[in-house]
Amino acid sequence: MSKNLVIPIGPQHPSLKEPACFTITLEGEKVIEADIGIGYNHRGIEKSCESRNYYQALYIIERVCGICSHSHSTCYLSGVEKLAGVEIPRRAAFIRTIFGELERLHSHLLWLGVAGHEIGFDTLFMYTWRDRELVLDILAMLCGNRVNYGINTLGGVRRDLEPQHIDDIRRMCAKIEERNNYYVNLALSDATLAARLSGVGMLSKEDALKYGAVGPVLRASGVKSDTRRNDPYLIYPEIPFDVITYDSCDVFGRVVVRVLEINESIKIIRYCLDNMPDGDIIAKMPRKIPAGEVVSRYEAPRGEDVHFIKANGTDIPERVKVRAPSEANWHSMAHMLKGDYLADTPIIIAAIDPCYSCTDRAITLNNAAGSKRTDWEAIRKHGIEFYRNKGVDVSRILLPEKINY
Repeated sequence: MSKNLVIPIGPQHPSLKEPACFTITLEGEKVIEADIGIGYNHRGIEKSCESRNYYQALYIIERVCGICSHSHSTCYLSGVEKLAGVEIPRRAAFIRTIFGELERLHSHLLWLGVAGHEIGFDTLFMYTWRDRELVLDILAMLCGNRVNYGINTLGGVRRDLEPQHIDDIRRMCAKIEERNNYYVNLALSDATLAARLSGVGMLSKEDALKYGAVGPVLRASGVKSDTRRNDPYLIYPEIPFDVITYDSCDVFGRVVVRVLEINESIKIIRYCLDNMPDGDIIAKMPRKIPAGEVVSRYEAPRGEDVHFIKANGTDIPERVKVRAPSEANWHSMAHMLKGDYLADTPIIIAAIDPCYSCTDRAITLNNAAGSKRTDWEAIRKHGIEFYRNKGVDVSRILLPEKINY
């Protein structure tokens, strides 16, 4: 009889904020096999875009992820604007760049707090989430929203930056920089943090490339890869900034990369504020997008985001495909879990900053004849039949009575 123990973590679990199931096989307390079960979320993001025009699809794409909403909308718009042959105004490109780096500050501070929480360092969690509020206040001031900012539109941006806004952003950057220097010092000098995270979730440079890791996960394995530098867009070709890497190849390195990237984002924001030109913030776009296909890339806070868009000459996209960075990092994360202790599993999972809703996709059903594309009704019927086979009769579920107030 095998002495190995199989433990499911999820799909509901205290350390997981979204549903996924990690089936962990243990030998003693060490992980010898890890199987990742995703697919508990499906919102039909990509399919929804195929029945809406390009403007309507933008607001769906922005909701692929609440933390990377600007990343996804900018990546999508870059592709559409390229198909249309439209170059956005230079001032709009500066504003998009500023929002992209504000989003990176927001994301990295959020992740640093979650990482602290996963290892019992709740003081770090409270500090970083306090600082994150400064960034969210700026985003709310600029566009009215703390997440899903709605600043982007086809051909540019919806709102301009006023002089008072620029002053407020500068003050926020000064405060974040001061506080982040404490986190940098903590990451590089605190013996307790290093002892807890060093050697945990190892991913060598060779394995990072083999499994296609992206973002801070890849750069913490010593690979100097950043879409802002490798395939620059917006204003990044002219901005002097460093691509942060670390060669410890573990969770500790992923902490170091992120805290140092916060200071780089502040440098980029200041450069944009100092050099922002005057002019328009939106260019005229055609209603119908010429037929063609395009792939656009964007360095989201979690890593490289890729969008594929196929246009057929109408005002509705024929196909929109999103490869979010979390999807690219799942494969390396399964490898990272092997050989570590069960107690390290939550922080190893958290170290890729996973987004489950970003990842889950479903556009085909497999049958004896192979795969075929499905419509909304077929997906609905499949869902009903799927749960009926598991003993759930949807027709028997009582819905709350509608009341008109």
